[in-house]
Amino acid sequence: MVDDLMAATASPDTPSATVGISIKHLYKIFGPNPAQHLAAVQQGMSKQELRDVHGHVLGLRDINIDMPGGGIQVVMGLSGSGKSTLIRHINRLIEPTSGGVWAGDQNVMAMRHGELLRFRRERTAMVFQKFALFPHLTVQENTEYGLQVQHVKHKVRREAAARWIERVGLKGYEDSYPNQLSGGMQQRVGLARALANDAPILLMDEAFSALDPMIRSDMQTVLLDLQQELGKTIVFITHDLEEALRLGDRIAILRDGEVIQQGTGQQIVLKPADDYIISFTKDVNRGRVIRCRTLMTPGTTVEGPTVDASLVIEEVARRLSAEGKEAANVANSRGKLLGSISMGDIISGMVPPKVEEVT
Repeated sequence: MVDDLMAATASPDTPSATVGISIKHLYKIFGPNPAQHLAAVQQGMSKQELRDVHGHVLGLRDINIDMPGGGIQVVMGLSGSGKSTLIRHINRLIEPTSGGVWAGDQNVMAMRHGELLRFRRERTAMVFQKFALFPHLTVQENTEYGLQVQHVKHKVRREAAARWIERVGLKGYEDSYPNQLSGGMQQRVGLARALANDAPILLMDEAFSALDPMIRSDMQTVLLDLQQELGKTIVFITHDLEEALRLGDRIAILRDGEVIQQGTGQQIVLKPADDYIISFTKDVNRGRVIRCRTLMTPGTTVEGPTVDASLVIEEVARRLSAEGKEAANVANSRGKLLGSISMGDIISGMVPPKVEEVT
């Protein structure tokens, strides 16, 4: 109860302790006898053969992802790639056929029923695509729900919920019901409910996919603003690369239950692993992803402005054009000069690679 009260009374501006997530050699086979076919899948049996010959479905194959604490890990892929199956292994809503999941130093797969229940209630929170709000409860009551399940006192949970409702921009709607709200407002309630628990891990399964583009962009901004203050470990599922690049500190791209490529947005855009990744990245605005430090020429200086190494090249190009300059010096956050970047470098960086260049 002490922990519950601390969670309920935590300020929206107080970061939770960071908890990294580690997924090791995770396999999931759906069917009546998954263990019987595990060895064959580990030795390379195809997804099609497993389905057509043995009547089982391969959900995940040998997933290995380390998600640093306090960052946003995006898992993306097309429908059927296994991304939603993967996120549901983190809080063991789905049991693996083989492999392990660790949250910090906790082995999620070794948890007994009571320990797993506490882990789900206190250490993780979920935000769903379809909002998953209770239609008969008000905004206030929906936001309080997780704390009510933890048996937090009425006054304490009301105060905690009210703070988060205000933080996500819904002050004044406390007594409204979900059917009286827009889709974007309903998703804000879902986010407030998840954050009210003050869980260090936030699981977001296609959380913004049902929203209109403008509302979706607005919710992305809300999430990034909150994350800057709170530093939670967020696992965000999406099928949209633009969303993945905007939100993700790291991105893992799945296809047919396997990780095809993982890394930072820059790494994926600049060095796509194969044609499948190129098909995702070919229409991306690279100027909004690639940063100065990636394209600069180290150890050189020019006559021109000085820009931060973390600045995206689109912003640098805008500044150079405004000042009538052809190049800029690049410095780190402490002002130390690292090199220089020219308008030619920026233009070259914005051109995506051809398939033959990758292969």
